[in-house]
Amino acid sequence: MNSLSAQEAFWDSTKETTDRALRFLTMREQPNAERARELYQQADQLFRAAAARANQTQRDAEAEGTEKKDFAQAAKIFARAADAQPGTALAQDAMFMQAESLFFSDQLPEAADVYERLNKEFPNNRHVDQAAARAFAISQYWIDTERATEDDWFKFNLFDPSRPRLDTEGHAVRVLDQIRYDNPTGRLADDATMAAAVEYMRQGEFETADEFLTDLRETFPESDHFFNAHLMGIRCKLELFAGPQYSGLMLEEADKLVKQTRQRFPDRLQDPATSEMVARAAAEIAFRRAEKLDTRAIFREKRSEYGAARLHYQKILRDYPNTPFADRARERLEAISGYPDAPAERVTAMVLKRIFPDSRQSPPLETKFNSSTGERNESIYR
Repeated sequence: MNSLSAQEAFWDSTKETTDRALRFLTMREQPNAERARELYQQADQLFRAAAARANQTQRDAEAEGTEKKDFAQAAKIFARAADAQPGTALAQDAMFMQAESLFFSDQLPEAADVYERLNKEFPNNRHVDQAAARAFAISQYWIDTERATEDDWFKFNLFDPSRPRLDTEGHAVRVLDQIRYDNPTGRLADDATMAAAVEYMRQGEFETADEFLTDLRETFPESDHFFNAHLMGIRCKLELFAGPQYSGLMLEEADKLVKQTRQRFPDRLQDPATSEMVARAAAEIAFRRAEKLDTRAIFREKRSEYGAARLHYQKILRDYPNTPFADRARERLEAISGYPDAPAERVTAMVLKRIFPDSRQSPPLETKFNSSTGERNESIYR
């Protein structure tokens, strides 16, 4: 054995020894395939018995409490089984069943963490769709619970193990985003994207919601949410428009979405309510654009730049004649009709020109040289 192989063997042995010591100190299962199978079978029997009792039609509160305790106990044993044979197919199944047991024992934050860890340790595992469905159900439960208790002044959860201690809605959105990250092409990826966008809109975070909706429109053109992503995207962009003094980029993007909606979904617009919704959005865009032009025209008038003001007023009359700003544009055009396009040259500007003349109009300074000695003799103006 050469020195390199000996060194690698030494480090592997050291790593294994260290792992066993840490497992002993933390009371974790030592690597043992037979022990892992025994633990898995024990947990599986406990899980099946609890599930069978849960399916019975006649149950009381005491029986339900017993079932949750059995599911919780099964989760602990499944975790030990996964720990006893890490990185294997058995560990993969044990982690999934651990999460399932936590789910049925109403320990939802812990279940969400295990589902996430399963996808992290075993990318593209065979339980990815079921895990995504469970995680989605957990997030929806948290969102619904938060909506039902949004008027409560005390937000810290002390007694309910099915919810996070604090910031339930934040945890819900994080779970939805994790579904998209773990399986971006899965059957629930577009559902998670839409659910996250809806929740961000409910919280008033329209910029983040717009990002999710844009992602949905670009990534999932076959999604059932494709049409709603257009309508909600229009609303988000209108909410993000900061006012007539600011950039009109959001108005441009909203108008583009309105046109796309009308082109792509003519059948949906046969519905009067939907058609009216899109028409109202288009009218609001026109109003905001006219308001922005009016604001610019007023600014130009204050600077006595009447030519530029007239251009803005004329654009309002040409492009947005049905807005309230059209009447004002007509009045102002008549009022400033005799005014010059640009203001008269100010006194300050004239004084500055005298002090600092235009360099192109000033004669350059030239220096004459003595051709024989190479020395400068004099400087003259040409």
